Amino acid sequence: MSLSALLLAAALGLQTPDPAMPPATAVEWRTVSPDNLLVIDTSRGRILVELAPAIAPLHVERIRLLAGRGFYDGLSFHRVIEGFMAQTGDPLGTGDGQSPFPDLTAEFTFRRGPEMDFVVVSAPQGQQYGFIGSLPVATQPDALMGRTADGRVHGWGVYCPGVAGMARGEANDSANSQFFLMRDAYPSLEKRYTVWGRVVSGLEVVRQIKVGEGAGGMVPAPADQMRRVRVAADLPESERPTVRVADPRTPAFRARLNEARAARGADFSICDLELPVQVEG
Repeated sequence: MSLSALLLAAALGLQTPDPAMPPATAVEWRTVSPDNLLVIDTSRGRILVELAPAIAPLHVERIRLLAGRGFYDGLSFHRVIEGFMAQTGDPLGTGDGQSPFPDLTAEFTFRRGPEMDFVVVSAPQGQQYGFIGSLPVATQPDALMGRTADGRVHGWGVYCPGVAGMARGEANDSANSQFFLMRDAYPSLEKRYTVWGRVVSGLEVVRQIKVGEGAGGMVPAPADQMRRVRVAADLPESERPTVRVADPRTPAFRARLNEARAARGADFSICDLELPVQVEG
């Protein structure tokens, strides 16, 4: 975990606070809807992903569909690259397989309107960075909304650690069932691959998945597997995890955000920030 993330977690009462820190009672928690929580049980442990239907509705719908049909159960992480990502979702395990459903139209970017719950954490010239749910995003500034025909501005997901993206072929509109989970930040993917969610618990599991060989990162047998993948709402209530994510608008979070930004200076990035999470069940 980065220094800024440690500072933020401590500020939110997740570690032993020093006397100068705001009390843990200042923390407010947002409960992730079971409809937007993907539960991935793997051979390495459990990964919980918060889906982002406001950002990529077509891709989220496909993930829900395939998970509900048990399509992902038993599939391997066939391509894993250290310092990059872990890819899965191929029934062939070769990188060439897909579901029987049509390929998806790319959702590399989205249009952000004033009704979207967007929390700004930094605003370099000409852009804003912040969170929609747990997802880190970059957008044009609010000031441009009054100048566009639809009253919205251009936005895109930021490929920070834990972000979930959709794999594709050479064509933009060729994503289908394969997806990847980021082990580390990789900004060159932004606006080129659809972002559909973020790991809110289990990033350490993602980083423990067996790494592949060579430049292509193909994993030799035996590869780690997804044993069961379901949307939490489709699980019996007794089996559903409850996930609460810290609200980045709280005074405790904002105070340490400012401290982290000052400590990092020009090197500060939204990828330095981790939203503390509580998981039950």
